[in-house]
Amino acid sequence: MYITDCKKTPRYFVFSFFTEYFYFIYFCCDDCGKRFSQKSSLTSHMKGHTGEKPFACDLSGQRFSQKRHLNTRMRVHTGEKSFACELCEYRCTQKGSLNSHMKVHTGEKPFACELCRQTFSQKRSLIDHMRVHTGEKPFACELCGYRCTQKAHLNDHMKVHTGEKPFACEHCGQTFSQKTNLNSHMRVHTGEKPFACELCGQRFSLKTNLKRHTSIHTGQKNFACELCEYRCTQKASLNYHMRVHTGEKPFACEHCGQRFSNKHNLKKHMKVHTGDKPFACELCEYRCTQKTHLNDHMKVHTGEKPFACELCGQRFSLKTNLNSHIRVHTGEKPFKPFACEFCGQRFSRRTTLKNHMRVHTGQKPFACEFCSKRFSEKIRLICHIRVHTGEKPFKPFACELFIKRFS
Repeated sequence: MYITDCKKTPRYFVFSFFTEYFYFIYFCCDDCGKRFSQKSSLTSHMKGHTGEKPFACDLSGQRFSQKRHLNTRMRVHTGEKSFACELCEYRCTQKGSLNSHMKVHTGEKPFACELCRQTFSQKRSLIDHMRVHTGEKPFACELCGYRCTQKAHLNDHMKVHTGEKPFACEHCGQTFSQKTNLNSHMRVHTGEKPFACELCGQRFSLKTNLKRHTSIHTGQKNFACELCEYRCTQKASLNYHMRVHTGEKPFACEHCGQRFSNKHNLKKHMKVHTGDKPFACELCEYRCTQKTHLNDHMKVHTGEKPFACELCGQRFSLKTNLNSHIRVHTGEKPFKPFACEFCGQRFSRRTTLKNHMRVHTGQKPFACEFCSKRFSEKIRLICHIRVHTGEKPFKPFACELFIKRFS
């Protein structure tokens, strides 16, 4: 190869050279060194450095450096999707998007991370992934300081501030800020569970739930608390746990003002106000607000007592009952973290403290439907109702010498 000419202009170089059979001319960008075979291509490229955007969209006002980018943008407004996949119903506005999509069918992932060997179908995905290793988060929210690795994540985050939820479920009308959340929600209606555990075959509707489940088999707990020995499988679980140390309770009940450290506990609490008890026992009339309470109740019918005392062998249906029993052997006084702000009396359970507080406030939320008499505790109301119904209290314990029974 022989270079025959090299001319420098104010913004680019022109290289001309020939080989034994061909003669070539390259136009080279002075800023980044990228080479082009046509001067028009270089001219379009230079607008990326100068920031020039001469092509404007008539509908949105957005401006572009190249006309083909404007044409692509116009298809967003017209809804035109000229490129179709021959293997599925996927359609798109750009040939490049179709080429990327085809790798879903072929399984091709030519781009590999040098640090962890994870492979990707697109170079853009590899670049985004590398920020996991570098810790770089170049995209920042101007309203709250939130930072992320991808522009798409920032766009999704902004909907938190705007309240925008453009994706609606056609079955129940629930709306979502992201299409991926809508797709996941649709599985509630279809019952689809595409993610299966390779070890036990259990299936899940969400990939995150499968990852969480897999840690049960591996025992791996990658997230550790810096203040205590707590370890867990999910970053979200660690964030919730940290509120034990910080005392943060960002979720408040709009009815009574009680605050909670996570949204799930607030939802459970709301059933106290609505009276909703969706979990019912199939063997008796017992109903409750939480699935765990129903599971505990079922042990009354099955007689199951899985928790055994290591010192005397006595068995219990609930672990809390076992913990209370252990103190009989150890002499340890029960841990009572909940204190009354009026008299200082301490309690081991928050519900017991709430009942005690009514002594000071005089609150009596439980009313008799027969005589309107009110009580501070539900158990007292139940006992009182028997005055009207004539029902005798259930007494399961009988004396062997006398017929008399005791409650």
